Amino acid sequence: MNANLPGQDAEEVSENLLGHLPTILWQRRWFVLAPLLAGTVAGLAAAIFMPATYRSSAMLLVESQELPQNLVGSPLTSLIDQRIAKIRQQILSRPDLIELIQNNNLYPAERRSQPLSEIIDKMRASTFIAPVNADIERSSNRGSSTIAFSLAFNYSDPVRAQLVAQDFVERLLKLDSAGSAAAAAGTVTFLQDQAASIQGQLQGLEKQIEEIKARNGMALSNAGGPVMSSGSYDTQIAQLQRENAQLQAQARTQASVDFDPAVVAATQQLDNAKAVYSDNHPDVKLAEQRLREARQAATARVATNMRGSSVGAQIAANNATIAQLQAARGAEQSRSSAAIAAQSAAPLVMEQIAQLQARADGLRANYDRVSANLMAAQASAKMESEQRGERLTVIDPPVVPDKPSSPNRPMLILGGIAGGAALGLVLAMLWELLLRPIRGVAALQNLLGVAPLVVVPTFRDSEPRWHRYLFWRRKKPAKTA
Repeated sequence: MNANLPGQDAEEVSENLLGHLPTILWQRRWFVLAPLLAGTVAGLAAAIFMPATYRSSAMLLVESQELPQNLVGSPLTSLIDQRIAKIRQQILSRPDLIELIQNNNLYPAERRSQPLSEIIDKMRASTFIAPVNADIERSSNRGSSTIAFSLAFNYSDPVRAQLVAQDFVERLLKLDSAGSAAAAAGTVTFLQDQAASIQGQLQGLEKQIEEIKARNGMALSNAGGPVMSSGSYDTQIAQLQRENAQLQAQARTQASVDFDPAVVAATQQLDNAKAVYSDNHPDVKLAEQRLREARQAATARVATNMRGSSVGAQIAANNATIAQLQAARGAEQSRSSAAIAAQSAAPLVMEQIAQLQARADGLRANYDRVSANLMAAQASAKMESEQRGERLTVIDPPVVPDKPSSPNRPMLILGGIAGGAALGLVLAMLWELLLRPIRGVAALQNLLGVAPLVVVPTFRDSEPRWHRYLFWRRKKPAKTA
């Protein structure tokens, strides 16, 4: 039976929400028209009654330093974006904004009804500082592609907007210039202090090395060298002692009276007399008397010879030389002992000096590097003082705006219309989903579980409904049976 229903397949295909969308919108037209009208009125009211806001803006160019980076380094180690971010916090600080508000009489109505903190927040929200980037690759040591900055201020009065924007520009340029000069001067001062500190440490190490060398001069001079021997002194002393022995033997020979010829002859005569006579014989007594006289004469002659001989003087000179050699040998032995002790301490002293020298070499390298950086920093400071470093310049000063920047009245009206239409469409669809009316054969079959036997079409009057309410409505012709 379902196969005999005309147009049933087409009805089933269109049995969905989107298929009945025109019918739904027509039946729920007041759900759409009321929000649409309200949105249109709201958009018109906003476009008419919202106060105009004027924007005064300026463009600041980031100029690179005039001298190349390889010749004169910049004292500014931070990127331009970071510098501007710091400056923005300074110019938007509470004391500065309060001063601007009072000097330019900003927000007079809000100041009578709102707390000052809210007015400051509103002024901060009305101030814009944004970077302008270029599609180029900067050098790796700079890392920023920012070539300019835009500064803008929004206010209801165009003249005051321009005055405040001009004040912001002047403060920004002043803070940037002062910050650059202060950074350059601070870098120079820091490097000077660092160089002086390194130089003081280096001088202290050099003085310490000199003191160690002076205190351990013998250890350093004899380090690795032979120790002096006292053998030469012993040889000389032994030789002089042998010479003295020979001289003394010669002196004893010369000084003996027994070898005197007269004594020898007297002794021989005495021996001959004793061989013949007894000891009491006059000849024996006479021989003894002669021997005594010969000995006395010989003794006198030996004393006379000794006084005129050079053997004693030579022995005395040799003894003096031996004493000197013995003293020199003692001093040499003392020096040798000191040298041996110094040689035992020499490795430790040399290691200590090597460590101090290594520290001194490191400090010299640091001092050379700091000195080079100091020269570059001084050149950078001079360049900043001459306004030849990286700086901001105004290429587009703030002017009095001739037309408001907001609100966009056509967009407000269009937005109100679009918002009202969207709200009405959503309300109509929600109402349709809540009521769930039966639309079409498929909906009825889904609700009852069986297919309808017949579909009765809806007959509509060809005459519009609004014709009925006109007094000049024509009468309908009578229907024929």
